[in-house]
Amino acid sequence: MRQTIQNFQLMAKPSGSVCNIDCTYCFYLEKEHLYPERKQNWRMDNQTLENYIKKNIQAQRADVVDFLWQGGEPTMLGIDFYREAVRLQELYRGKKTINNFFQTNGINLNDEWATFFKEHHFLVGISIDGDRISNDQYRLTRSGKSTFDSVITGVETLKRHKVEFNTLTVVNAKNVQRPLDVYRFLKRIGSRYMQFIPLVERRAAQPDQNGLTLIKPDFSEQCAVEAWSVPAAAWGKFLNAIFDEWAVNDLGQTFVMNFEQTLTKMNGMQSACVINETCGGNLIVESNGDVYSCDHFVYPENKLGNINVTDIADMVNSPQNLDFGARKATHISRDCLQCPVKSVCNGGCPKHRFELSSDGKPNKNYLCDGFAIHLHHVVPKFQRILNLLEKQTTPTRIKREMRTLIKAR
Repeated sequence: MRQTIQNFQLMAKPSGSVCNIDCTYCFYLEKEHLYPERKQNWRMDNQTLENYIKKNIQAQRADVVDFLWQGGEPTMLGIDFYREAVRLQELYRGKKTINNFFQTNGINLNDEWATFFKEHHFLVGISIDGDRISNDQYRLTRSGKSTFDSVITGVETLKRHKVEFNTLTVVNAKNVQRPLDVYRFLKRIGSRYMQFIPLVERRAAQPDQNGLTLIKPDFSEQCAVEAWSVPAAAWGKFLNAIFDEWAVNDLGQTFVMNFEQTLTKMNGMQSACVINETCGGNLIVESNGDVYSCDHFVYPENKLGNINVTDIADMVNSPQNLDFGARKATHISRDCLQCPVKSVCNGGCPKHRFELSSDGKPNKNYLCDGFAIHLHHVVPKFQRILNLLEKQTTPTRIKREMRTLIKAR
């Protein structure tokens, strides 16, 4: 019997794949091939917006409902779209608390946006890949120019208005070589909560019937890992370099999502879908209302329905989505099942499972070597941190002990 999903998130892409910059590595831009009509009708219309907000609130069992706005670039819709969203949230929320999370490249941010975010308590995520050297490697305008100064102007605008923000950094073949430069830069611009996302994409030699070339893990025809993807071992070393500096200097002051997820998992709680045993609880809704099982699996076979037609809870707990989520546990490599840190990473994201396992099956995570390098380094230290936290040890003393452990290795 399938286990139903009780808690889920439904992230919105109200502008679809429309964006104002042209990141070399963007896996989402080509999704426009799935919706050719979007060239003229790319905006989420008012009815779909209302259904997204009303049905999402109604379907959530918890007293707190999160709304996640991404893209493309969500500022492309203009600020009035989100004023209407807030109005609808207030109309339908009842006694529930509403949180809004807004992921942006920061280029369009100005005083009006920042005032709106502050007034309505939006948490803003800034996509930035590090300092000028790292960020401008792949995150350029459509004419190939730097985006760095515009992003920093947006960050400074948020800071001037005291808007809470965090940073999302895509770790690729270039900035993976500069972990401490990236980490220290993010601290300098005021980021106190960081997310590091490993970039892994394969491209088919020929487009499929939908015009897509960036492919799913079960693709078996001619393809290659893109050159800008992060090497597996380098990913692990990148995280370790940042961990050592964070544990000694910034523990309790700067928060790194990757480390928090591991700590949460080690503490016996549900963590991020990437390292949980199953997935299927982080769905997305496209601008026309189409719902998919995952942001990384926006393919026709992963479409669950449309929010204008189908109840959200029915889509979340449909046999199709439950099977999608359960496959993470059932289609895991033999190497993972024998790995001592399997309980912490659970084979990673299914999107990255295309390497050959020791039994010859293409179900091993491309990043497996990186996870092993990182987790074997940090798990003993995290266990010590958890033990000290149970004893209500101060952050200063924990950092002092971490300094001793890290220097002793």
